[in-house]
Amino acid sequence: MSKFTCEVVAVGTELLLGQIVDTNSSWIGEQLAIAGINSHFQTKVGDNPDRIEAVLNQALERSDAVIVCGGLGPTQDDLTRDIIARVMGVELDLNDELVAKIEAIFGGRKMPMNNLRQAEVPVGAEPLPVMPGTAPGLKAPVGDKVIYAVPGVPWEMKQMVDQCIMPDIKARAGITSVIRSKTLRTWGESESGLAERLGDEVDRLDRDGGATLAFLASGVEGLKVRITAKAETEKAVEEILTEEAQRVRAILGDALIFSDNDESMEQVVLALCAERGLTLGIAESLTGGLIGSRLTNVPGASAAFKGSIVSYASQVKFDVLGVPEGPVVSEEAVIAMAEGAARVLDADVSVAVTGVAGPDPQDGVEVGRVWMATMVGGVVETNTVKWPFDRDRIRQFTTITVLNALRQRLLALP
Repeated sequence: MSKFTCEVVAVGTELLLGQIVDTNSSWIGEQLAIAGINSHFQTKVGDNPDRIEAVLNQALERSDAVIVCGGLGPTQDDLTRDIIARVMGVELDLNDELVAKIEAIFGGRKMPMNNLRQAEVPVGAEPLPVMPGTAPGLKAPVGDKVIYAVPGVPWEMKQMVDQCIMPDIKARAGITSVIRSKTLRTWGESESGLAERLGDEVDRLDRDGGATLAFLASGVEGLKVRITAKAETEKAVEEILTEEAQRVRAILGDALIFSDNDESMEQVVLALCAERGLTLGIAESLTGGLIGSRLTNVPGASAAFKGSIVSYASQVKFDVLGVPEGPVVSEEAVIAMAEGAARVLDADVSVAVTGVAGPDPQDGVEVGRVWMATMVGGVVETNTVKWPFDRDRIRQFTTITVLNALRQRLLALP
C-alpha cells in the first residue's frame, strides 16, 4: 500500500434520510483498494453549505486527496462547486467550452438557464475530460492536495473515476505497478462452503503470493470470487489472473462457476444458446415475466431468445400451453409448460416455472413451493424446491436457479 491517502465524501440530504442508498462511496472505496490507495474515511453530508465546507476542510487535513460525489446538478441545492471554490478561496468562472458541451447534450432542445450553473468552474480548477452527462467533473488543487468532484449519477461517476481520477491519483501516489482483478461468479454454494472448498488454495496464496482471493456475497446474483493480482505490466498481471482463475475453476468446477468474466447468468445462457445454434422459449407463471425481462436486458438477446409466455392464470396454461386440467403447481404441469413453450414458440430448448409466491397457499400447495423444468434435445428434466423467502426473493431465486439448470444442460451437450 502507498502512504498516499484518499477519502470519499458523499453529498446529499437524501443519503442521510435513507431515500437513496449510497452505493457510490462503496464502489469508489473498492477502486481505491484495488489500486493500492489507503482510504481511511468515508463521510456523508447533507446539502448544507457550512457543513459541506467543514467536512471538506477536515478531509483535506487528514488525507492527500478527496473525492466528492454529488451536488453537481443544476438546481439551487447543488452546492459542491460553490463550496469547493470557497475552500480554495476563489471565485467561480463560467467556462465557455463547458457551456457548448452542455448545450450539445440537449441536442437542439431549449436548455434551461439553470444548466449554466454546471458550467461554472472554480478559478484554478479544471473540468475532467470525461463528461457523460450535463454535470462536468472537477479537479481542484488545494495547496499540495486535491479535491476531485464527480456527479452522483452512478454511470457518470464510474466513468470519471475510472478514466480520469484513478490514473491521476496513482500518478500522485507514485504507483507504477498494475493492479487488476478478475471476478468469477458462482451459483449453488454458500459463502462458507466456497471458503471451505478454496481453503487450501487461499493458504497456498498466503504462503507463496501471486494473487489474493476475496468472497463477495451478491444475494440473488450468487457469490463472487474476486481474484486480484499486482505486477509491473498488463501482460504479467493478466497471466497471473488467468492462471489463478484456472486453479479456482479446477477446484470448484463448471457446475458452480458460471462466469469468469463477471457476466450475468442470462448473458451466459444466451451465449451458450447462440454458440450451439439453439433458440430458447420460456413459459413462466409465478415469475410473471421476470425471466424474459432478464434475458431481454442482454444486448443481442434476439439471436437466441424467441419469447416468453407469461401464463399467470391457470386458464392460460390450459388454453395456450396445453397443460392438462388440474393442479397447476405440480411436476406434470411444469413438464407440459416446458413442452408447450417449445411448441408454441417454435424453440429448440425451453424453460418453465410454476409455483406459489404467496402470500397464501394455492390448491393446498404451501407458499414457496416451486417447480422448474428445462427441455433440451426434446427431453424434459424437472426439480422442485421450497424457498424460505419472501415473495420477491422467491421469484428472483427461481429465475436464476432455472437459468442455471439450463446452463448446466447446455454445457453437457456434445
